[in-house]
Amino acid sequence: MIAAGFWSLLRLASPQLPIGGYSYSQGLEAALEHGLVKDADSAFAWLADQLHLNLARFEGPLLAELLRAALASDWSALSDAAERHRASRETRELAQESRQMGFSLAQLLDALPELDDAARTWLAAQSEPSLTATWALAARAWGLSVEQALGAWLWSWLENQLAVLMKALPLGQLAAQKLTSRLLPELDRACSSALAEEAPGSAPFGLALASMAHESQYSRLFRS
Repeated sequence: MIAAGFWSLLRLASPQLPIGGYSYSQGLEAALEHGLVKDADSAFAWLADQLHLNLARFEGPLLAELLRAALASDWSALSDAAERHRASRETRELAQESRQMGFSLAQLLDALPELDDAARTWLAAQSEPSLTATWALAARAWGLSVEQALGAWLWSWLENQLAVLMKALPLGQLAAQKLTSRLLPELDRACSSALAEEAPGSAPFGLALASMAHESQYSRLFRS
């Protein structure tokens, strides 16, 4: 018997989820352009730093807060956490990414029967739902736990970053799989840290600078 939520977990983490995640590099394309990432080892350092200095300390814990609020039907807490996430976007590109992908996921959820009336009412009241908030509603609709939905978020982030490396470095598929093997323990550590973090906060200056540099990068494949 397949474990409860397994298919929904795969669905949420899948790159086929029609929210446009493949369009964004989250500053990685700029890091490649400026030589900060130039091979598998420097890619590992960049991604591991993002995991432990940003995602595990801030993005992940805040998403876990959104997930807990959505699963508990605490709509006030969900709105508060969503607003804090919106205010934390350091650059125009990061804000647009969250807004545009959130809009796409909101459209998907609104068209599906799994979303319950209370969640649908909250979503309809949002003028610009963020990706994290709609991700939390997707977890509620598809019966996923906080840990499962956070794991799906981290996996989709990693898979997208590896896709960027394969397109823009370029990194071959075998090299990308080797890099995945190196990063899986880091992913597990980041997920555990995010779930245990009680006071989220980070200062990802490198990510913000790379994102700002990307806004004016002349030649690029990705929207951020």
